[in-house]
Amino acid sequence: METADVVVVGGGTVGAWTACFLAEAGQRVVLLEAQTLGSGASSRAAGMVRAQGGTEAAIRLGLFSREFYAGQPDHYPLDSGFVAQGYLMPCYSDAEVAAAHERIALQQSLGLAVEWVEPDELDRRETGLAPGATLGASYAAGDGYIDAPRNVLAYTAALVARGVDVRERRAFTGLIVEAGRTTGVETSSGPISAGAVVLTGGPDLAEVGRAAGGHVWAGGTRHQVVVTEPVPRTANGADPRALPMVFDVASGIYWRPGEEGGLLWGMSNPDEQPGRAREFDWAYFEKMRRRVAELYPATAGLGVRRVWAATIDYTPDHLPILGPLLREDGPVLGTVVASAGGHGMMWGPGVSRAAADLVLHGHTDLLDVADLGLDRFDADGRSRLAADPIALPFPQRTH
Repeated sequence: METADVVVVGGGTVGAWTACFLAEAGQRVVLLEAQTLGSGASSRAAGMVRAQGGTEAAIRLGLFSREFYAGQPDHYPLDSGFVAQGYLMPCYSDAEVAAAHERIALQQSLGLAVEWVEPDELDRRETGLAPGATLGASYAAGDGYIDAPRNVLAYTAALVARGVDVRERRAFTGLIVEAGRTTGVETSSGPISAGAVVLTGGPDLAEVGRAAGGHVWAGGTRHQVVVTEPVPRTANGADPRALPMVFDVASGIYWRPGEEGGLLWGMSNPDEQPGRAREFDWAYFEKMRRRVAELYPATAGLGVRRVWAATIDYTPDHLPILGPLLREDGPVLGTVVASAGGHGMMWGPGVSRAAADLVLHGHTDLLDVADLGLDRFDADGRSRLAADPIALPFPQRTH
């Protein structure tokens, strides 16, 4: 039988960086990927990276991940192309303003450099937003974005540099368990003996969990991204590529600079049924296109350079999963289930660091994971935790 110290299932952002962190700690790591590295959601993401989360866990994961991307050139052969663009979250109602001030207080208490921008000041700044429309905004200058395909290249190079044994086109088919503890995995090419197993999988994580003999409350849903024709300069002559990113939380629309001067913006439809989908929904695009033009008038009438849809993962409470696999007879010792809950680029390195810590030490100093395990969900997938309020409008159920 093949042997390893740790087997990591899944070659996306979370699985790959977890494998790298474990290898850096001296572990012999085998990474299993049923297809090829980054062939799932990781290569089709928009790459948004922000620490402006709505819960302590989200903020801590965002801060770690943002700093990780910024520091990659000093540690790895390739970086993920992080750009600190600055991120605005405008408010359009009194309730949104009140929530933003509460959120800012929490974020600042955890060390995030974030500010409240009054509406008059926001109108004076070059943002692209329609003047006089907002009631203010929160703003974090350090938030930014990465290039998703480059991120796949970056973690591929890191895996090779750190000596991880990558097994592409080799599917995970089951967990080997003895006396309540994992001793390895079954794969499409035979078993591998290992004292620890990390289960990732993005939108396929529920299937991975079933193969392992448990139930993981994670789902997949369609997410759509658009890149427009070049956006005109502002009335004051500002280059639109220098304007901050924006997230309209109410509508679930965000944008950042795209290639060749265009605007890259994304959206999810909360009324869609969960499940795999890569077809582009043009009717929903037209509806959201009107909203984007209201928020950012310079985009009105712009043509589209390209569009795509991806199946991305989420959890019912929009929070990460970090904890052991649960079976009917209890937790499986030696296992860690790791999910970024729909925030793979944004939280991926943080979730990976925490997962590696749990394997190596049984705990992590990055964040409190006591409530982030699978035991927070009841038999119907309802979480006992309050959902992160700063998230895309994903479905509230996973199937």
